[in-house]
Amino acid sequence: MWSVARRPRWIAALVLALALAAGFAALSQWQLSRAVATGTIETRPTETVVPLDTIAKPQAPQLDDSDGQLVSVAGVWVPHDYVVLSTRLNHGASGFWVVGHFSAELNSGLRAGLPVAVGWAPTKKAATQAMDRLQASTVTTTAAFDGRYFVSEAPQDSDFEHGKLSTLNSGAMVNLWKTADGAGVYGGYLVAERPSAGLTKIYSPKPVSQVELNWLNIFYAAEWVVFAGFGIFLWYRLVRDAWEREQEEALEQAELHKSDDKLAEVN
Repeated sequence: MWSVARRPRWIAALVLALALAAGFAALSQWQLSRAVATGTIETRPTETVVPLDTIAKPQAPQLDDSDGQLVSVAGVWVPHDYVVLSTRLNHGASGFWVVGHFSAELNSGLRAGLPVAVGWAPTKKAATQAMDRLQASTVTTTAAFDGRYFVSEAPQDSDFEHGKLSTLNSGAMVNLWKTADGAGVYGGYLVAERPSAGLTKIYSPKPVSQVELNWLNIFYAAEWVVFAGFGIFLWYRLVRDAWEREQEEALEQAELHKSDDKLAEVN
């Protein structure tokens, strides 16, 4: 078959098929670029500070729209309800968070529990010392501050009550807090904009904008790839058909010669 494919006619056909495949591949690439260019960029005004109760409610499901939003909150710190979280990255370095129990004020006059990460430390000893200072100096006067609000992390699988606590989940915090809040607890947590004394500010950058691809363009791009492959396959099929026809014709000629030879012997 390849002896047929090497003939000038079929080499020219192969060049044409490859040119068509290259054109189809270029169109596929163009459609992919259009899928990104015409995609919808999901943007949220996360850098505008808003009151916490405008984006989240205690004892209510947390929506993704609230994740990463800068908020302001007022309330009081609950004494002796601080914990240390391990394995927390800050600019790529592993360390510890100090997390406090903040009782946020609501318009109803009640208060709702809110876990607040007040800072990062490179060692457990430094985090524990900072936590001890906070618990010793906590007062019950009203405090107000800003921070970035996040949806709770997944609950920790291990027994956090007797081991290391490494995830920040508001439901788990309720089990650790000694004091309950009248309005329940928020479904997320806050990273304080300003760290407490002796701690480093926790790196909490602006959420990355997500791009929703145009799937219609991606479908067209896949179609052009199929067309490119079909062009090469069509050339192969035509060459094979030509070779099979020649084989059939050669077989018919051989059969005809045999018949002529038998007829000559009879005569």
